[in-house]
Order: sequence, then C-alpha cells, then structure tokens
Amino acid sequence: MELGKINTLIIDRNTSPGLYLVDKDNNDVLLPGKYIPKQYEIGDAIEVFVYLDNEERKIATTLKPYIQIYEFGWLEIRQITKHGAFADIGIEKDLFIPFKEQARPMQAGKRYLIYMFLDEKTDRLVGTSKINRFLSNDELTVAIFEEVDIMVSHMTDMGINVIINGKHKGMVYENEVYQDLRVGDKLKGIVKKIRSDKKIDVSLQQLGYRNIEPNAAKILQMLEDNNGYLLLTDKSNPETIKEVLQMSKKSFKKAIGTLYKQRKVELKEDGVYLK
Repeated sequence: MELGKINTLIIDRNTSPGLYLVDKDNNDVLLPGKYIPKQYEIGDAIEVFVYLDNEERKIATTLKPYIQIYEFGWLEIRQITKHGAFADIGIEKDLFIPFKEQARPMQAGKRYLIYMFLDEKTDRLVGTSKINRFLSNDELTVAIFEEVDIMVSHMTDMGINVIINGKHKGMVYENEVYQDLRVGDKLKGIVKKIRSDKKIDVSLQQLGYRNIEPNAAKILQMLEDNNGYLLLTDKSNPETIKEVLQMSKKSFKKAIGTLYKQRKVELKEDGVYLK
C-alpha cells in the first residue's frame, strides 16, 4: 500500500478498534470504527486514504483528501505552532509544513499553494510552499495542441503562471484570459506553443486544434522552431523528409494538406511557410 495515496484494499477482518484491510502483499492497516461502511462483507474491496497517525502508525480513512502525495493543493492553514504550520487536507490529521518549507511565513486562516511529499529523513508526509523544485521543463511530457490539466500558481504582469499536469510550468498571457481566475483554480488548457527554451504557452481556448493529427502538430512545432519556414515540399526526397521530420513522405503530404485546408500554412515552391 502507498502512504499518502488512495489505495484499493481488501477487508480482511473485523476487530473492536475497526476493520483491518490488506493489500496484495498482505500488509494490513486499520480502518477505525467510525469509518466503517454501513454494509460490507469480508473480502470486499474498499478505497481508503492511508497516512500516519499521531503515533506514526499507518492508519486508513474513507474521507477523501484534498490532495494526495506528489500533488499540489490550495490549502488553508489551520494553526501555527512552534514547529511549523498545519494545513487542512480534508481528513482528521492536518498536513505539517515545517518553517523551512515555507516560502514566506504562513498565517492561520490563509490559503497557500502547497505540495505534498514524503520527507526521506522522517518518512512523514509533509507539505511545502517552495514548489519550484518540484516543477521542471527539462524533459517535457506534453505536446503542442495537447489538452492538459492546469492549476493557477500565481499572477504576473505578463499573465497567469500555471502548473501543467502537476509537472511543468506554463504561462497564459494576459490578453488571452477572458475569465476571472484565482490562485489554486483548476481547469483545462491547451498547449499553444513550446518554445526553444522549453517554456510553454498555454491557451484557455480550444484554438480549433483539438482534433489536429499528431504529424500536423509536429510540423507546426517545427515551423515555430524554425522561424516559420521549412525547406520541404511535396517534391522533396522521401529520405530528406524522413531525416527532418521522422515521418514518411505520404504522412508529410497528408499533414501538410490538413494544415493548408485549415489555413495555417502557405505552400510555395521553395518550402512551407507558417501563416
């Protein structure tokens, strides 16, 4: 079973403290009596969130947390103690945020963008508002025109900074925002552009590209990266097309035809131009 995640476990036995649940490796965890479902049978599967109680023992709950491990959440601070801050994550135990993990001193009653992770030194679930180290654009897992999940991380003069699929940083420019958004808001977006430095532009509009085929999207990205021009035509050698785009000449012609019909490119004797 995984700490800090919702696990699907099997009801193994009933005891006075509650139900004991087991995973496929027969590791067990207690589901306290107050969380026992009204109807159940031994052997039933049940979804529970697993965390450590105040005595550092694994415990299960049927309450659904606002965030799970390795996720970001817009959380309210319940209290500040001499050890750090404690954020409400929707279960009985609050998430501990040490002072060293606070980007700025937190205040009770206020909300902050927080990332949950496992502290390797203590094996405890902890939170941090120093989120940048958990975001990277070095190895992108998204493609141009792909629909993605985004979360508003902060506002700038240029627009809105967002977290993409819980992994990457992105930007929605101010002139493309047509709705009121706040830090912590979650919504869908479209990868509009991936720049040469791997910065990602995101659109909140569908752009009309949602159903564009992958090869056409690849050519558009190549055009963006080459100042809007590709030295390829329908008369180009198949080997040249394969070397440049890693696709067949047939696929290239089909993709170019799609882009031309959508008026995204201009075809000339010396190559393809981005409109």
